[in-house]
Amino acid sequence: MNNEQELVISEQEDIAAEQTLVAAQAPAKVNPEGFSRSFDFSLDFENINFRKRPKLYRVGRGEEGVLLVEPYKSEILPLWKIDDEATATESSDKIFALFLDYLEKGDFVGADMARKFLLMGYTRSRRYAHHKKGSLKTGRKNKGATPKIKVVVDTAEKPQRTPEELSKIAVSKIFKEKSAQAKANEKYVELKEKFNEMIREA
Repeated sequence: MNNEQELVISEQEDIAAEQTLVAAQAPAKVNPEGFSRSFDFSLDFENINFRKRPKLYRVGRGEEGVLLVEPYKSEILPLWKIDDEATATESSDKIFALFLDYLEKGDFVGADMARKFLLMGYTRSRRYAHHKKGSLKTGRKNKGATPKIKVVVDTAEKPQRTPEELSKIAVSKIFKEKSAQAKANEKYVELKEKFNEMIREA
């Protein structure tokens, strides 16, 4: 099993754990405007086509739902590679091109899912650079998003990074840049506002 497969499995385990706990969680918070933007993990993802039923989608936080929302997961996941810098550059370029294609078609859900895959390229590769097994336990519920890594300042001399760790850090920077470009894209921002207006009125 390669590093990429281990990281995807880690994400799937996070999602499975979240879905197990969702029934016991409090209802999603509704903002003052009267609608929820929280990602709804209780949906029947195996039987929902979000291209046909976009009103069921929620942006949520971070990467929430990145491996749940179809048909977008199946369209984007095969392009997602974080093995090394060359692979990451090609992968992020392809996903960003697909992001732009979704925008051109007015498909906000697809564009947002592509953005989430770019974000996952950053967080997963960075996580792997810090934790060789590609996983990190925290005291909070993950909700399908990559947990933030707490940085502790240590005055002691730190061991030098291995070539593999340095490679993953470089990969994370590649995806971070593309993720930031996607998030700041004017068309994406415009479609996001229209999408929120649509679900507000639903």
